[in-house]
Amino acid sequence: MIQRSARAGILLAAFALLALAGCQRKPVRAESPQATASPAGDVASGTDDAPDGGPAIPPDVSRVPEPVPRAEPRARYGNHSPYTVLGRTYTVLPTCQGYFERGLASWYGTKFHGRYTSSREPYDMYLMTAAHKRLPLPCYVRVTNLENGRSLIVRVNDRGPFHEGRIIDLSYSAAIRLGVHAKGTARVEVRAIDVGTAEPALPSVVAAPAPGPTVAIAPGKPVYVQVGAYDRRENARRVAKRLEEARIDDVILDQVLTGRGLLHRVRVGPFDDTEALNRQIARIGAMGYRSIVVPAD
Repeated sequence: MIQRSARAGILLAAFALLALAGCQRKPVRAESPQATASPAGDVASGTDDAPDGGPAIPPDVSRVPEPVPRAEPRARYGNHSPYTVLGRTYTVLPTCQGYFERGLASWYGTKFHGRYTSSREPYDMYLMTAAHKRLPLPCYVRVTNLENGRSLIVRVNDRGPFHEGRIIDLSYSAAIRLGVHAKGTARVEVRAIDVGTAEPALPSVVAAPAPGPTVAIAPGKPVYVQVGAYDRRENARRVAKRLEEARIDDVILDQVLTGRGLLHRVRVGPFDDTEALNRQIARIGAMGYRSIVVPAD
């Protein structure tokens, strides 16, 4: 009798250890029953009704870079077409080129952080990514918040959102940069970027940063505010146009030969007045550009 009890105790301990090991496996985003039939392994953001949210301590996402659009092969997973989620069938577009749409954006955060996206990349809520129902994975789009004018390039690598009326699901960081996270949704414009003629990753339009140290101008030594220097003239011209549209005066587009070749510079000025210089630096910073002050040639 004692031997049987000891044997039973050993078995119970073994089962407990197995159960504990099973609980410690890294979670994978749950697929809806309708989505599991897809041989491409489509996994949908927003198919689980459990609550989502942001981290307890919101991070500073102002320094998170926008992805630079580049040609990428289609992901092995997530591009199966057609596929069905929650009783509705979706067809993946053959290409990103020419895609344009306006509608509601939402976002997803801690609930899916670290789990697989549809393309089988781990979801990182601190990167500038997004989910879309029909665009091929991956692709790059510019999302503009039509309520506040903020704009951002994101890399689409996931499927979703599968809520009526929503056209794109933003990562947590992208939602903060675009001013979407507080309300939960916002009306946006989504425009695909053709990587053959990719635009530069322009900074988002963000709130003005906290005032920095005042830049002083030495007497008789005028300076420029340099916003950027680009290999391609069309990229520099695009930035210059944004500055001009913001009614920033004295925008100059010039060229300089450097060790890395010909660069196209975007400058504002020249300035010989300290107050005017710092006022313009603040305006440019409010558009999201990190400028530098350089001596006038």
